Amino acid sequence: MRGDSVTSTRKRSSTSWIYKAVNETALLSITAPGGIYEATWRRGGQRLVQIKDNKPKYFVNKEQCRCAILWNGTLQIQRVEKADSGNYSVMVYQKDGTLKAEENVIFFVQAEPFKRRNSLRHACPFPFFSEPVPQPILLAECRNKSVSVKCEAKQKVKNEAKEKAKDEAFIIELTQPNGKKIQKNATLLEWHGWNSGTFRCAAKNQVSEKMAEKVINCSGKMDFYLILGIAGGAVFFVIFVICLIYCIRRKKRKRNEVYEEEQVMQTLPVDHENGMQKLPQTPCRPTPKQLRVQQRPLPPQPQELQQLRPQPRPRTQPRTPNLPRQRP
Repeated sequence: MRGDSVTSTRKRSSTSWIYKAVNETALLSITAPGGIYEATWRRGGQRLVQIKDNKPKYFVNKEQCRCAILWNGTLQIQRVEKADSGNYSVMVYQKDGTLKAEENVIFFVQAEPFKRRNSLRHACPFPFFSEPVPQPILLAECRNKSVSVKCEAKQKVKNEAKEKAKDEAFIIELTQPNGKKIQKNATLLEWHGWNSGTFRCAAKNQVSEKMAEKVINCSGKMDFYLILGIAGGAVFFVIFVICLIYCIRRKKRKRNEVYEEEQVMQTLPVDHENGMQKLPQTPCRPTPKQLRVQQRPLPPQPQELQQLRPQPRPRTQPRTPNLPRQRP
């Protein structure tokens, strides 16, 4: 009964494509806005699971299906197999029973290489990838203060036409610390710059996506000549400050000496007649200190020393004996 009314009241329908590799987890979500009161998932024409008023109900064996329905109506399939590929549809109803949306999902599980069919060429404009992407390798190198980042995702696949191995290209995306992204369809992506921080490298295709993250900080590594220049500049600045302080103190000391001399000259009495300052006269009376100095005997002068030296005595000539006078 509801099926007939649904067929006549379909208002919204959309189709999406999902690619997954074997043993991965697939999430088939509902794109309709707003809350979900009732949603029923079907594969082909068979009902799988239903959620109504936040209560799930399974129409197939849960272990065999490996599926579950989330509170927002998303269908989760764990450890997908190639047999899980097919057309999935979901019917979303409102609380009053009216149809809210109908969505279709074309699900592909890929385990080995295969070619696109001509019937799917217009429906799926992207190429098919046979395997999930490998784990990307993020390498970084600091050169002086610059950063060299290399993001690589390499996987060997066999080319049946030429019977030799070749590299399969992926979409590599490098996210810089400032949020800027760089994409390249290749197996290697290189970048050189000055930003330091957290870099994120992602390799992805329609089947899977893997990411590597690394924190790179090159601010601590500086050029030797730059360090030497900074040290030399610091030493020169210290010497300059010392010389400046010495010159200021010396100039201040000279200024104080000149000021003291001027103060002394200003305190001397001025001779108004001659217009000259008189030097202080010595007092008439000697001070006790001067008396003590005067009472102390002066050291002998060189002339006095010469006078005090003993003079050689003159030689005495022998006296003639006094003869007695004869009387006449």
